[in-house]
Amino acid sequence: MPPTLPPPVPADKVVIAVGDQKITAGQFDQIVAGLGPQYQNSVRGAGRRQFADRLAQVLILAQEAKRRKLDESPSYQTQILFQNANVLAALAYDQLGKDAKIDDADVRKYYDEHKKDFEQVRARHILIRMQGSPLPVKPGQKDLTEAEALAKAQDVRKRIVEGHEEFEAVARVESDDNGSGANGGDLGFFHHNQMVPPFEEAAFAMKAGEISQPVKTQFGYHVIKLEAVKTYDELKPEVEKRMRPEMAQKALTELEKKTGVTLDSDYFPAPPAPPAAAPSAPPAAK
Repeated sequence: MPPTLPPPVPADKVVIAVGDQKITAGQFDQIVAGLGPQYQNSVRGAGRRQFADRLAQVLILAQEAKRRKLDESPSYQTQILFQNANVLAALAYDQLGKDAKIDDADVRKYYDEHKKDFEQVRARHILIRMQGSPLPVKPGQKDLTEAEALAKAQDVRKRIVEGHEEFEAVARVESDDNGSGANGGDLGFFHHNQMVPPFEEAAFAMKAGEISQPVKTQFGYHVIKLEAVKTYDELKPEVEKRMRPEMAQKALTELEKKTGVTLDSDYFPAPPAPPAAAPSAPPAAK
């Protein structure tokens, strides 16, 4: 069972107390938001209590360090300088991306140049398994040869195209894809590189409402119905989101030029140049 999350509480409610130091629900959420994305889901779910225990230990040790006056040491002063700068840098970088002015023409141009990164289609399919497929044969079914699987896929398509049966109903009965078959063959929306190449090539070449000829993959023969194609307007927010870190990087480059950075070349020598590629061997004489 998934862990039961606590009910929502006011942001100013104290949720952790370590001696005289208190952490409110709002502060706890801000701490979690500063963690890497790979940790946030765990801390907001099953690992919530474990993280709170660890946070309490950190606060206890920090209080002990102050009692020992470790916060007055040169080592602490240097490290806290970098830590503070690092946190502020992350906030500034995020803000540079948010503040970047992106007009519609720039978004459209970026989309056109990276279309395969954003295009999404929604499809249904009916899979007819053939001999050699990595999928197991369903109990009680024949292990069809490639020719038999193709013939069955062609018959399935004909039944649907001629209007005798609905695609979803046929998929529930005939599809050998146990995952999608029960849902009428629905695969939901998917990007490029999420399906095997022949399937992807066919799906992204179709128009909404079309039903494909049988498409052969290592799994068997697929009859594909394209349900929908996401429009540029639907994808535009995702494109802008992708652009903002790149805009932040451009802004950072400009800041570096304005600020000026000097590195001691003796202390920080330039990295060695990569070795030159070896010339290719001449073709052997025939």
